[in-house]
Amino acid sequence: MIKILFICHGNICRSAMCESVMTHLVAQNNLSGSIQIASAATHNDEIGSPPHYGTVQKLKQMGVPLVPHHAVRMTKADYADYDFLIGMDSANIRNMTRITNGDPQGKIHKLLSFADSSRDIADPWYTGNFDETYADVLQGCTALLDFLIKNKTKSPEC
Repeated sequence: MIKILFICHGNICRSAMCESVMTHLVAQNNLSGSIQIASAATHNDEIGSPPHYGTVQKLKQMGVPLVPHHAVRMTKADYADYDFLIGMDSANIRNMTRITNGDPQGKIHKLLSFADSSRDIADPWYTGNFDETYADVLQGCTALLDFLIKNKTKSPEC
């Protein structure tokens, strides 16, 4: 079982969107029994909150089922529990590395790195552009799934 944790600042927009998109992609590829997906926040701002209405609306528009979700905080223990810890932007990566006290096993990655891009996924909480965020999330999740299928590994070299 490969375990993936998607992480953003508040866990109501980008990482919550990733959790639903990746769960949908995994199910479409009949891999639900071998890939486990969750999401979390690096900050306490939205703990307990459901996904942002913009995220819910965009997923519905795209026909992606919403995974039942309430924001949770990433913990140091998540490093041992997950094979991949996937951040949405450079600030997330810094915070994730701080929370885990480093990344000795190379588990922490920025989502778009799997799509050969160093770009951050813009936070729609600030931009209001859930269309752009969805396009980036879909690109990153598709590339991550392709990586997992091709490599069947828990230790990516991205």
